[in-house]
Amino acid sequence: MAKLNPYLSFKDNARQALEFYQAALGGELDIMTFGDMPDMPGVPEGERTLVMHGQLETPSGLTLMAADAGTMMPHVPATAGVTVALTGGLDDLDYITGVYAALSDGASDVLPFEVAPWGDHYGQLTDKFGVSWMFDAGAGELPQG
Repeated sequence: MAKLNPYLSFKDNARQALEFYQAALGGELDIMTFGDMPDMPGVPEGERTLVMHGQLETPSGLTLMAADAGTMMPHVPATAGVTVALTGGLDDLDYITGVYAALSDGASDVLPFEVAPWGDHYGQLTDKFGVSWMFDAGAGELPQG
């Protein structure tokens, strides 16, 4: 079965971002640097420790990937039109609340994670790496009254 996964681009701090996301989301992190590929042409010596491919596999089944651009390729920073969404049901509320709290460290454009008019717990933020996140834990039914 095909999966759609976020793949984030960083200039030179993908490792720090992935470790931050691992602390917030949990899971196993695998990082391959440009230096791990001995036959990779055109990699400046000072950039061999940059992330060629990083992959975080979370316990909830989310896969988050990232890489550094360095000076070898154009860097495409996170844009306002792209958001990583972490969503689930009420049984996921504690996990999503914890991730929201962890990613709030250094965040901007914060919309508090709280009960929205439609009944879900909902919030948004832009993390300290410039990545926009949306959080939703569905209530399963509209509020009464």
